[in-house]
Amino acid sequence: IESLDKRFKGSAGTGAVERVATGFRWAEGPVYFPAGRYLLFSDIPNNRIMRYCEDDGHVSVFRQPSMNSNGNTIDREGRFITCEHSGRRVTRTELDGSITIIADGYNGKKLNAPNDVAVASNGTIWFTDPGYGIKGDYEGLKEPYEQEKRNVFRVDPKSGEITVVVDDFVMPNGITFSPDEKKLYVIDTGLTEGKDKPAWIRVFDVDIDTGKVSNGKVFANDFAP
Repeated sequence: IESLDKRFKGSAGTGAVERVATGFRWAEGPVYFPAGRYLLFSDIPNNRIMRYCEDDGHVSVFRQPSMNSNGNTIDREGRFITCEHSGRRVTRTELDGSITIIADGYNGKKLNAPNDVAVASNGTIWFTDPGYGIKGDYEGLKEPYEQEKRNVFRVDPKSGEITVVVDDFVMPNGITFSPDEKKLYVIDTGLTEGKDKPAWIRVFDVDIDTGKVSNGKVFANDFAP
């Protein structure tokens, strides 16, 4: 795990890189908690979530087993949201430490294996479900796909309703909003499924309140001819 030294006053992209921790098989999904001044991140194959404390640089296990957690984020109430590969679900860790299941199925079938997640300012939870975590036993548990498509989902926090917002990805992966929350960015890492598949970032117009996603286009594509 690495960080940029904030004291470095160079231009954007020239910050000094410092290695602050090592010893992980696959570190992913970092999320910072300002109130505690610590960083949580997943170590997927080791089936654990780690905690790096900013004050003294101490690294410890936050949760193990973590159900092969992958992407993580924090909501506006300071609660921990995580995608679990082997759990095939998205969960929220409440302030008292209890765990609430946000989503674990759609249309009566299990989710494939949620990968990454973002929370909008209105509390809606948006996540990708490519299924990497059930393709083998290294980063999850090998199990059959139940969702026919590799969807991007939205969860209404009040009603608990789960809806599909985009269904034409090969392998939807990283997900985030623009600062004004009028754009939704989603990475398609479909290249893992074949050389003719996409490896790009798509961008959409989005209405976080209605859940409407439209006008999708490729935002960045390093593999364009």
